[in-house]
Amino acid sequence: MRRSLLTFLTFLTAGYAIAQEKKAPAYPLITHDSYFSIWSNTDELNQSVTHHWTGADQSLLGVVKVDGKSYRFLGATEQKYQNILAASDDQPYHFKYTEESPVEGWNKLSFDDSKWKSGAAPFGDAEHFAKTEWKSKNLWVRRSFNLPRSPKDLFVKLNHDDNVEVYLNGMLVYEYEGWTNNKFNYIPVKAEVLKSLKKTGNVLAIHVINTAGGQGLDAGLVTTAPSLDKIALAEQKSVNITSTQTQYEFKAGAIDLSLTFTSPLLLDDLHLVSRPVSYITYKVKASDKKVHEVEVLFNASTNIAVNIPSQEVRAESSNFGPLSILKAGTTQQPVLQKKGDDLRIDWGYMYVATPTSNGATQYVVPLKNAIADFNSPAKIKRPTALTGTKLSLSTVMRFGKVGSSPKQQFVMLGYDDLESVQFFGQNLKAYWNSDGTKSFNDELVASASEYAQMMSRCNAFDASMYQKALSSGGEKYAKLCVLAYRQAISAHKLVKSPQGELLFMSKENFSNGSIYTVDVTYPSAPLFLAYNPELVKGLLNGIFYYSESGKWKKPFAAHDLGTYPLANGQTYGEDMPVEESGNMLILTAALARAEGNADYARKHWKTLGVWADYLSKEGFDPGNQLCTDDFAGHLARNANLSVKAIVALGAYGNLAMQLGEAAEAKKYTEMAKSMALKWMEMAKDGDHYALTFDKKGTWSQKYNLVWDKLLKLNLFPKEVYETEIKYYLTKQQPFGLPLDSRKTYTKSDWIIWTSVLADKDADFQALIDPVYKFATETPSRVPLSDWHETTNGKMVGFQARSVVGGYFIKMLEQLWLK
Repeated sequence: MRRSLLTFLTFLTAGYAIAQEKKAPAYPLITHDSYFSIWSNTDELNQSVTHHWTGADQSLLGVVKVDGKSYRFLGATEQKYQNILAASDDQPYHFKYTEESPVEGWNKLSFDDSKWKSGAAPFGDAEHFAKTEWKSKNLWVRRSFNLPRSPKDLFVKLNHDDNVEVYLNGMLVYEYEGWTNNKFNYIPVKAEVLKSLKKTGNVLAIHVINTAGGQGLDAGLVTTAPSLDKIALAEQKSVNITSTQTQYEFKAGAIDLSLTFTSPLLLDDLHLVSRPVSYITYKVKASDKKVHEVEVLFNASTNIAVNIPSQEVRAESSNFGPLSILKAGTTQQPVLQKKGDDLRIDWGYMYVATPTSNGATQYVVPLKNAIADFNSPAKIKRPTALTGTKLSLSTVMRFGKVGSSPKQQFVMLGYDDLESVQFFGQNLKAYWNSDGTKSFNDELVASASEYAQMMSRCNAFDASMYQKALSSGGEKYAKLCVLAYRQAISAHKLVKSPQGELLFMSKENFSNGSIYTVDVTYPSAPLFLAYNPELVKGLLNGIFYYSESGKWKKPFAAHDLGTYPLANGQTYGEDMPVEESGNMLILTAALARAEGNADYARKHWKTLGVWADYLSKEGFDPGNQLCTDDFAGHLARNANLSVKAIVALGAYGNLAMQLGEAAEAKKYTEMAKSMALKWMEMAKDGDHYALTFDKKGTWSQKYNLVWDKLLKLNLFPKEVYETEIKYYLTKQQPFGLPLDSRKTYTKSDWIIWTSVLADKDADFQALIDPVYKFATETPSRVPLSDWHETTNGKMVGFQARSVVGGYFIKMLEQLWLK
């Protein structure tokens, strides 16, 4: 019976489930954790360079050669430049510099900088690869250069953090307030400035100001170089996104090419959740009933294994058992030596592997030569190992003569991070290798042997998940769940604690870089409650350990465990006592609901009691403090935060009842019910309930009420839900319901939580439709943002965060309340 169901679901994927979602703000290609996460930010796969979720280039390239003619279908080649004055990613150089305010004319040709210091670039915070440390507010630099021949054009190649002024021979060529997110921008130099340059004795002068956070400077001058990669583009016929896969269809001459990226994140299999290996499947067939000679290039940039492109890498090829393998990583290997948000991994090793039985050729080339080398008609010696910067790993798959019968091959892209996170001073490996006895080569062999099985399992899951979401909330809701699934999971890292407990460690992407943030866990949890409660324990265990070990001594829950990837204790600058204590109590009760018992709560009962006692005193009418919507600022007497405290106290009473703690159950259940009645009186504002108890004429989404409904606590009468939903429908904007009356921006995860309060499907759909409109029409081409403007659909902040796991709360309602 099980086998026939799997066969049916696999068959179903070929039709019904394949047509799931065809439009996204960004398209997931490789999605495993916050460091191994590669996306396409354009609707046409061959119209842009592929990126890490932070926006840094992590190029994947694909070219199909049909009867000797090449077509690019994956990624794009970057504009090539020739150095006039190299930046540090190409070769070392020095600036003359000062951190003390110079006299007027410091940027002129005639200025004497002989008393200035000399330092190697880049400048800035040493933690971010500065060769010369700069931690003061201001930095002035000068660099002399010659220009034997006048170039046809000139660009300042500039990476700066923060505000900057750039001069050439004393003429201002660029000024900007802000920073460049650890990447180079290319600023064109106007013709009149270019004409002023001389053969000898020119000066590039820059003033940079640090305003907050990190700081840095790196700069050079370049001119455009002719491209050698001008080849035809394959025609993209379609794209389709399912929970675990993104599939593209192309036409390249007389060949139809199907390309599928599969990250098998199946939540009932913790090994797969942890194993950082994605499959890239190529299927080709002729469309004209003739036979054609076909080969395909897959090329992966070693930028996948660096934080910034100037880092030196070592790349090499080898055979291991049935696989041909390319491997690359930095020569420095600074394991767990950096923490923060806008960072990429620069330790461990990336792998590209394919079965040797396919007869593929693997080699290493400079990234700039990847396509030209593949297209070269001459037989050239291709290196199998290189050391340098901006390298790439090339795999050429030969399909031979291809007719109307399809031929298929696959490659695997993997990443072994060696050490994943640090937990209170102890480095932890990924869950798949938590005991340190497994080799990544063996894991690749296992992945290859399981390829057919993985495809079937992923197809079956994709069909099943879509059907569940469809029956829960309709087509648009189901498509939102599809877009959220891989993103939510891949913003975590799964490890085991030194005590042997699961730790499912989130990274607060493009927010503040915190690790294990409780108010990120709270909105993320519905996906994991629906599919694997063990992962919910992994979301909670670390915070319980922090309190129970005595490392966190306050009578409320911590906000976080540190800054990713170092979980050594809270680093967020301010506590959120009501927010985080309420989150932990509610999620512990939700876990009991998912498992059908309160055993986990019993294990942590003393700690839960401390937090419940705190909320009983401080939760109903909160003081001036932050909540999970901290971007909106401090707020006193927050009615929605009060709801959280009330529901948390009711949840604690419910847990006490399950554990046979009758007196405790009675005390806290009656307390919560009494508070709910008082809340209705104090928050009532005519036809709705206010943002705060003391500010009438305001309103807010009361998304925290959803747990009163899902946990069947019955603290608030149904009329509260109905009153709020009716009012919300009068406040809708084209791209969603605003968060509250202060601004027109919103959080999409909270809208979906709020929508679950609606009993009428028409009201639910009315709230969901604008969120779907945002997801498919936003002009912000980044992995799904959860904080956007409801008037125009633009991202306000945040991207690629795990909180979109909260989209699954409607599915959770169907599972629990059906």
